[in-house]
Amino acid sequence: MALTEIIVKYNGDIASAARSAGGTAEIISSNYAIFSIDSDNIPMLYGYTEIEDIEVSKNLYLAASYNLISSCIRSVAETQSYGLTGLGVITAIIDSGIDYTHPAFRNSNGTTRILSIWDQSVSGNPPAGFTRGSEYTREQINQALMTGNDSLVPTKDFSGHGTAVAGIAAGNGLGSSGETMGVAPESDMIVVKAGRSGNDFFAQSTEIMRALRYIIDKSRFFNKPVAINMSFGMNSGSHNGDSLFEEFISEISNEWKCSIIIPTGNEGSAGHHYHTLLSSNQMYEIDFFTASGIENFYLSLWKDFADSFSVELIFPDGSSSGIIGIENQIKTVRSSNIALTVLYGQPSRYSVSQEIYFLVRSSENTFINSGLWKLKIFTSTIVNGNINIWLPTLEEVTEKTYFSNPDVNNTMTIPSTALKVIRVSGYNDRIGSIANFSGVGNRNYAMPIPDIAAPCVNVLSAKSGGGFDAFTGTSFAAPFVTGSAALMMQWGIADGNSPFFYGERIRAFLRLGAKRRPNISYPNASFGYGTLCLSDTVSYMERYKWGSI
Repeated sequence: MALTEIIVKYNGDIASAARSAGGTAEIISSNYAIFSIDSDNIPMLYGYTEIEDIEVSKNLYLAASYNLISSCIRSVAETQSYGLTGLGVITAIIDSGIDYTHPAFRNSNGTTRILSIWDQSVSGNPPAGFTRGSEYTREQINQALMTGNDSLVPTKDFSGHGTAVAGIAAGNGLGSSGETMGVAPESDMIVVKAGRSGNDFFAQSTEIMRALRYIIDKSRFFNKPVAINMSFGMNSGSHNGDSLFEEFISEISNEWKCSIIIPTGNEGSAGHHYHTLLSSNQMYEIDFFTASGIENFYLSLWKDFADSFSVELIFPDGSSSGIIGIENQIKTVRSSNIALTVLYGQPSRYSVSQEIYFLVRSSENTFINSGLWKLKIFTSTIVNGNINIWLPTLEEVTEKTYFSNPDVNNTMTIPSTALKVIRVSGYNDRIGSIANFSGVGNRNYAMPIPDIAAPCVNVLSAKSGGGFDAFTGTSFAAPFVTGSAALMMQWGIADGNSPFFYGERIRAFLRLGAKRRPNISYPNASFGYGTLCLSDTVSYMERYKWGSI
């Protein structure tokens, strides 16, 4: 029996409700739990008063030096009046793992700077309070390093993504001129290799929730503030911060002394977002293309619940799903080797919007036909008219799957759209322009938009297996801000200048200290409040030092 993981917003005795439904409950916070349950039993959950809302777990994908100077970070570390290095603060990385043997993550005496690693993909010794994966302590890592026996700590970063991210945020490796490359080279580190599939490039939302819970608990145990970098993203959702997954992130950000930093993703130029304004009693045709060699994809269409229309999907071979309306809340149509499932969703307690979700799957050992698809919309009564549709991310369906007339706005990936996180877009610091792939915020500059932009093109960092390499993507912009947040926490908390310097206070000062060009209006949907400039940020922090206002 294959079990499905469900995010549950609850009250009361949730464990007994899970048992009654034939599943198990893993308590993540006082309001959130993860159920493992047979998918056929999910409808039973609606009958329990302890359950306030549910959401099926979804897959998130990794948003796949000179830069320290352009971000005004080098001067903060070298200026005698500051001397910030991350000492007394934890930098945490939720990613594809880490090459813990790399010198960039070791002290001068060869011992590790990593307090703990939780590899969710390796079974054996899960952390206290969890049932999966293996945890490796600082002592175990040091033993593996001293003996050269990596079987003592068998976690690997096969893709190298997490190692590069960690190197930018907190590495102490040396560049060609002998300078330290990481932003917070003396911070302690906690690493979670997220996911259980053995694939380094994606993890489920429930696994990210567990990772956040683990990091917060560990940081509290070590009694140190923590800056958390999470370079995962997806397109399945409303992009308004109203999913249970995003609500959990916002809630846990209120715990302990933490800041959570997330990149806006690499969907800006992918062609995976579509927007239009509908009118009553009309037919609209939306064209998109799919790449060859993909086994499944989805369309996530979001509309005002007050608007009424039916849909029809035309496959590349010309066959049709037929017209599907609200009377078919769940409908599956088969054509050749393809199965299409269409779900008309319901407004939630957090949103008045409605999702129409299209899931296209191929038969086993086959691929979906590539080519032109047509989504037809037949409107009846339209009150609002705005619709937004998202295809999966580049990492799922490649750049050869795209809308013929896409909209670059609203291309920030989830969960960078959550409240109370620091959202980081990427720019090319050599020429000063936003990277064309960097996720873009709301067209009206309302929430959500990026908070700040950081370098993301040809960023030098640690390479898994040894040495250094150049990396490109918004995943490598976020750790500049994560390391900066660690330095800011050192100044405020560890050094005693401002004991409550974390969370939204970090975000506010990053916005205040950002570099802004005179010919650009801020905040905007690409740069947010400007580009990262830590020296100016710290200068403002000094002005508002604890006790000075």
